[in-house]
Amino acid sequence: MGFGRERRLLCETTAVNIRFTSSLTSEDENLVAPAVLNALSSILDLLPIAYTLRIETTDAHVYQHSRPTSRLAMAEESIRPTAEPAVVFDS
Repeated sequence: MGFGRERRLLCETTAVNIRFTSSLTSEDENLVAPAVLNALSSILDLLPIAYTLRIETTDAHVYQHSRPTSRLAMAEESIRPTAEPAVVFDS
């Protein structure tokens, strides 16, 4: 019975749009935006998801990064938690 819900969740397409308002100058935004993009994409690359990151600065510069993934690869992966963590961070 639970498998139908899991399959439906895997097939649905959802989008998350997050907006930030910056108090930086336009020059500072253009310096910070690539670093933010790199940091976020490094985190998201650890997940089996397709994503697009887009940063638009005050002076209309656009920084964007995308990573597609196949639905088949996502469907083959179990969405149930495992006993061992997938990623271990050293402190």
